[in-house]
Amino acid sequence: DRDDVIKTAKDHDVLQMVITGADHESSQQSLKLAQAYPSQLFATAGVHPHCASECNNDTLPLLTDLALHEENKAIGECGLDYNRDFSPRDTQRKWFEKQLALACDLKKPIFLHERDASPDFIAILKDFIDDLPAYVVHCFTGEKAELEQYLEMGCHIGITGWICDERRGHHLHEFVSIIPDDKLMIETDAPYLLPRDLKPKPKHRRNLPEYLPHIAQRIADLRGETFDELKKHTYKTTQHFFDLGQANK
Repeated sequence: DRDDVIKTAKDHDVLQMVITGADHESSQQSLKLAQAYPSQLFATAGVHPHCASECNNDTLPLLTDLALHEENKAIGECGLDYNRDFSPRDTQRKWFEKQLALACDLKKPIFLHERDASPDFIAILKDFIDDLPAYVVHCFTGEKAELEQYLEMGCHIGITGWICDERRGHHLHEFVSIIPDDKLMIETDAPYLLPRDLKPKPKHRRNLPEYLPHIAQRIADLRGETFDELKKHTYKTTQHFFDLGQANK
């Protein structure tokens, strides 16, 4: 139902989407999708820390080839995840560094993942930060002190429907307003992280791009902004970060 998902997203004023690469296969798939839906979908190429142990001698050549296509807008998703440790931590760090170096070489923005790993994540990122054109900590779920560190480093911050989860995301309510307008981006992380406060609740568990306005409204309320104000500056920030060009209405 991919065509229907994209059409329904557009009907909800979600005009452009960045499709995340998380391993060899999905990075290739994201590019194919972006090529099939020009000006609507865009790709990234990277290996998620969960998949770092799958990396091999083909990884960097593959990511480089994918990243050179005009539809590809960033390196990543990459970073560190010490919450689940699906890949050994030393392997995660090794391939995080390699992807940061690739982003520096190609002058591409980088799409970052960090969970329960901020000390190592910050230490590694600082070694590359001067040569990166832009960098976003996607799906931020951490504490205020971590957010302040990331902002001090010049990071963009991605906020998802996690903020709609009364069990896990309530702490974000207290400080989401400190993110500057030109550093805030909003995202669904679909098909994951279905907002728990959707009404009526969907019968399925799949998150969809059409729910982005719901997330935006929740964030706007917490920041003391109108929906239109938040929509305007997050759209501008995201377009500039990923160099998306004009959306087709």
